[in-house]
Amino acid sequence: MSASPDPTAFFTMLSTLPSTPGVPAVEPNATSCQEWEQAHHMLFHLGNLSLLLGLVIPTTVGLHMILLRLFLLTGCCLFIAWASLYRCNLDVMVWNVVFLVVNFMHLFFLLYKRRPVKIDRELRSVYKRMFEPLHVQQALFQRLTGQFCTIQTLKKGQAYAAEDKTSVDERLSILLKGKMKVSYRGHFLHNIYTYSFIDSPEFRATEMHRGEKFQVTIVAEESCKFLCWSRERLTYFLESDTFLKEVFKYLIGKDITNKLYSLNDPTLSDKAVKKMDRQPSLCSQLSMMQMRNSMASTSDTDDVLNQILRGGSAGSSLQKSPETKSSTKMKPIEEGMEDDVFEESASSLQQHKAPAKEV
Repeated sequence: MSASPDPTAFFTMLSTLPSTPGVPAVEPNATSCQEWEQAHHMLFHLGNLSLLLGLVIPTTVGLHMILLRLFLLTGCCLFIAWASLYRCNLDVMVWNVVFLVVNFMHLFFLLYKRRPVKIDRELRSVYKRMFEPLHVQQALFQRLTGQFCTIQTLKKGQAYAAEDKTSVDERLSILLKGKMKVSYRGHFLHNIYTYSFIDSPEFRATEMHRGEKFQVTIVAEESCKFLCWSRERLTYFLESDTFLKEVFKYLIGKDITNKLYSLNDPTLSDKAVKKMDRQPSLCSQLSMMQMRNSMASTSDTDDVLNQILRGGSAGSSLQKSPETKSSTKMKPIEEGMEDDVFEESASSLQQHKAPAKEV
């Protein structure tokens, strides 16, 4: 077998090769930078300084990505000027032109995303009143209202929903203008005012049970205009956006809270109801749930309704009545499904049960 070549012999052979004319010979283990060139032109240093400033911008700055692209663009422009005017290096200039184009495309995309979104005049007040305080971006609100949302109108006396006839699976609406009246078998329950959900209790009560009918009648007392979503498409959209889903859960829970108060105290004025932002007592929660979900199938519905209209403790009377049964038409709203706005009422539940046991 032939012996393996010695690596040292290869380097010895390279060292004996004649040097190329015009190129200084390099001694082994010696650096090639015998003499340092003079510093480059000021444009070269300004270009590097621009890159440095762009890289040290903290991410906590709101416009840090836009500022980064601006500094990178400035640096590329300075390098192009330096390479073409003072160094005459075509390769350096071409590479920086490529970097310039790429950064310009990124900057254009970032500016396009931050463009001012124009919200329809009729929806601007809804956004300012309900969604902007919850930090919903205008672009997200436009997506929510631009694809599967319509603005509809009702004349005075027209019905939005009729009890035992209108399905609750079709839509979810917010009242933009006017006032609506909610009644059950001709008995007035409460009003619905602007910037309130029209059918929030039905939407919450039938999340897990479809094919139900309205247990109340909702009629326009004035010329009304409302924002209407297709329930199926809205549900699908909210499943793809967790943040917006939580926003809707909060808004619907708060709207049910206000309806509970107006049902529990029908003497409240319109201005008081509009400004009301408190949490309901357990009594009013039970009143609303029993009224709009369970009371329709009880044998003594009129008696229970009269107790509620008189402002009595309907929740306790419904609990004590052995004849009150759960509705077979619409599943009641479970307490566990409610939002956090109802959690602080747990203490009032214990205080409410204690006197009942003593009696």
